[in-house]
Amino acid sequence: MKNYFEILGVSENASDDEIKKAYRKLSKQYHPDVNPEGAEKFKEIAEAYDILSNPSKKESYLNSQNNPFAGSQFEDFFREMFQNGGRGNPRHRKVPDKVLKVDVSVLESYKGVTKNLSYQRDVACNSCSGSGGDRVGCNGCGGTGAITQILGSGFFQQQVRSACPQCQGKGYNLARFCSNCSGVGTTKKFESISVNLPKGVDEGQFFKMDQKGDFQQGMYGDLILKIEIVESEGFQKMGDDLIYNLVLDYKDLTEDYYTIPHPDGELKVAAPKVFDSNVPLRLKGKGFNGAYMYVKLSVKFDKATLEANEK
Repeated sequence: MKNYFEILGVSENASDDEIKKAYRKLSKQYHPDVNPEGAEKFKEIAEAYDILSNPSKKESYLNSQNNPFAGSQFEDFFREMFQNGGRGNPRHRKVPDKVLKVDVSVLESYKGVTKNLSYQRDVACNSCSGSGGDRVGCNGCGGTGAITQILGSGFFQQQVRSACPQCQGKGYNLARFCSNCSGVGTTKKFESISVNLPKGVDEGQFFKMDQKGDFQQGMYGDLILKIEIVESEGFQKMGDDLIYNLVLDYKDLTEDYYTIPHPDGELKVAAPKVFDSNVPLRLKGKGFNGAYMYVKLSVKFDKATLEANEK
């Protein structure tokens, strides 16, 4: 089992003020905005402070240190129980993902592309390191974050546990609000990231950026990039097939060859013997991953110009 006192560098007899000072010092040192390699340490520090700053969780933690199952498969259970306000839910906490839509043109998908993206996210407040201010255990739930209600009577009596309304399930309240974030624990920040997207990236694909999401519950969530393919310069993508819309003038109808743009360079393609706008040209191996390229033919011309040339 983790030694939260060692993580914060304090003794087991440390006062609340000593614990708070140690947390603020270490969290600023390992804050991801200051130390990009300190994200895991920052999460560990936040977890330790969450336990040791809450009287009920701290007591349960100290009792668990004498538990013969500590360090075994029960360790995860106890840790998650503390993190969930004593509600005993063994499921891992999960900060909601932040989803960012990324538009990728067909040509960018064909060749692969590096995208420079900017987005806004919630980051841990520098002044309070994400705590929101000075915390005190909630009197309404004794720091557990949950209350138990007895419903029914006799044989039909049952216990129902729900989030404490006084602390909204956190297990603590703020005795003093941080003046910088007004007790929220986070501030808004614009981030810039560079992402290398591979060749053939497709509509609906997702890419995860670890810990690049919002700060909640003492940790950073992930950023999810959702890819959307957009039509560009007459090109479309359907699966691995590359689609191009070739617009011809009436003069082009008499040509023997058509010049067609392609991501790898222009293509010279023989004109069909019978022009039919309902039948696209099919070019083998010119799509994505050796698939087909389909060239849709359409004609556009000015009628007055055509009549003038015929005279």
